Amino acid sequence: MPVKIPNDLPVREILEKENIFVMDTHRATHQDIRPIQICILNLMPIKEDTELQILRELSNTPLQIDVTFMRMSTHKSKHTSKSHLDTFYERFDSLKKKSFDGLIVTGAPLEQMEFEEVDYWEELTQVFDWADRRVTSAFFICWGAQAALYHYYGLPKRMLKEKMFGVFDHRVYNRKTPLLRGFDDSFKMPHSRHTEVAVRDIVKCKELTILAQSEEAGVALCMAQNGRKVFLTGHPEYGRMQLRREYERDLKKGLDIALPKYYFPNDDPTKRPLLTWRAAANNLYTNWLNYYVYQSTPFALDGTPWGEEIPDNYASR
Repeated sequence: MPVKIPNDLPVREILEKENIFVMDTHRATHQDIRPIQICILNLMPIKEDTELQILRELSNTPLQIDVTFMRMSTHKSKHTSKSHLDTFYERFDSLKKKSFDGLIVTGAPLEQMEFEEVDYWEELTQVFDWADRRVTSAFFICWGAQAALYHYYGLPKRMLKEKMFGVFDHRVYNRKTPLLRGFDDSFKMPHSRHTEVAVRDIVKCKELTILAQSEEAGVALCMAQNGRKVFLTGHPEYGRMQLRREYERDLKKGLDIALPKYYFPNDDPTKRPLLTWRAAANNLYTNWLNYYVYQSTPFALDGTPWGEEIPDNYASR
């Protein structure tokens, strides 16, 4: 699948070396199809790493995807240059009158703060409300999922005794659910977080359907409104070495960090980790794009009633 990104986006060269098909604006405009419009709200400190990870996962279907990166106006980034943000990212204020086929909200290293203490929390809740009206399906990752579950359903997060850190097995509850079609009975996925939303709270919430769960890591995947909202507590988009980089970073900071579980062969951090979750990650994102974005969205996002506001009865269609 061609992913349309700016010509000079720094991660473009890496994607091309990995044989991921990317195209520029000129080529995209000469194709007689409407690309799927995906907005990515990137809340991670080092934007480029997350850009690469997410774009990899969006590259596995025959669909043409037009990606727009969003940032919070009420937050000043300390780890990504202003020039990068000004060149490749749009503020929410400039996008809130637009509609998108899909929205991806990433995680953020803010778990140990109360949601209301986050400097851009009010703006983020506006994004969540906007997504209800202007986005066909929204995909929330890790802290982004916890924040959305809190905003939409009032589900609190709670601190864990130790960091949920490693690559964990997850049991699939229903492989016939379109989001999990093609999955085996179990799959692996990385987690890296200090908080969780309790399983019992998710079970009690009638609006949510649990799709996959881990004995150690808890609920991994759930959704609401027949897939208009998808909540993912882990990081299937992570590359092979991401957990290693996080482990070494925390060691250098002098933090009390344990080895990521089930990650290094024989728990030996000098050995190269095995990549055991990429196929499941590809399948998850492909299913989301196909069944909950492409097959559910109208041809013209603007110029139709849907382009103004997602119908209230969408979930029952």
